[in-house]
Amino acid sequence: MSLFLVFYYCIAFFIYVLAIPLLIFKSKKSKYAQAIPSRYFLKNNTAFEKNGIWFHSCSMGETKALKPLIDALEGEDINISVVTNTGYEEALKHTSNVRFLPYEIFLPFWIKEQKILLVMEAELWYMLFLFARIKKTKTVLINARISDKSYNSYKKFSWFYKKIFENIDKVFAQSNEDKKRLLELGAKNVEVIGNIKLAIMPNVTKTLEKENDFLITAASTHQYEEKLILESYDKRQGKLIIVPRHPERFDEVDRLISEFVKDSHLSYQRYSIKEDFETDIILVDKMGELNNIFAISDAVILGGAFEKIGGHNPIEPAFFGCRIISGEHYFNQKPLFDCVKNYTIVKNDELKDIMKNIQTLEKSTLLKTGSVEAIINEIKKA
Repeated sequence: MSLFLVFYYCIAFFIYVLAIPLLIFKSKKSKYAQAIPSRYFLKNNTAFEKNGIWFHSCSMGETKALKPLIDALEGEDINISVVTNTGYEEALKHTSNVRFLPYEIFLPFWIKEQKILLVMEAELWYMLFLFARIKKTKTVLINARISDKSYNSYKKFSWFYKKIFENIDKVFAQSNEDKKRLLELGAKNVEVIGNIKLAIMPNVTKTLEKENDFLITAASTHQYEEKLILESYDKRQGKLIIVPRHPERFDEVDRLISEFVKDSHLSYQRYSIKEDFETDIILVDKMGELNNIFAISDAVILGGAFEKIGGHNPIEPAFFGCRIISGEHYFNQKPLFDCVKNYTIVKNDELKDIMKNIQTLEKSTLLKTGSVEAIINEIKKA
């Protein structure tokens, strides 16, 4: 056992002890009621029973991107660990063997030997890779990326990331720029295969009816973004569909829209009450509807980029030929935007003017597709 490991474990344990009161407090909120007890207190969160193929991803988007890999591994025992509630719900669509990844101090005792561990994107947990290797599990980082925003932060702690990459056998990077940055941080055996999120194209689960109205969908919006979009909207532009990113905000956004339309001539409804698009503004307060709505949308305002969140995936609306508008803070999604032709990036104070001409914007299309063949071959070697 190295001196660094002992030091790291003690620091992690100290932080954990200090955080216990906050964790207990936050676990009383519905958003964290399952994740925090599972991750930090191991409630109903035992180790995987079967020695299989273990995927780890953070949230819903990364977990959804695993589908083509899992589909190609039919007959194998698939285990998935996640961090967020939405990731957990998405993982259950692929397998019943789903766990929340425990906090690092529990991993030495929680991890059991698996055929291979495949970790999505930037989930670089020191203890995860170290003890997977100790338990004789092959370790692979897939869809790896180092964003422009995080690059300088990574470089400041390059000594630490070198220790993480010592325990990663293979890295599949999204781009040559990512490969260069990963190698600087100490990664080895790096191969560029593109973004695996392009290996799965969106599908429609039900066909929605559309009238002749121009439909504008504000997709995956976050706090403060709905207000900006509402204040930039004019009913002459078309109908506005708002789809908040997090379901726990549905009621909050409902109150915001209700207040906004109160002294106006705008009509409004919640989609959960009436599943149509007859009013001027519609709040989609149901999960799993976004692709169905993209399929009938004429334009999409992508949330997560009008606040400093990093943006959201443009691939799905581009697949359906929507006009795409994003805020300027889309730094986490730049590799995906590089795969799209025709999109508009605006500052917050420019959104209102852009929306005046939203119907004249060019429709978006996809420039690239993706493949998971190299990853499948690596799994078969394990």
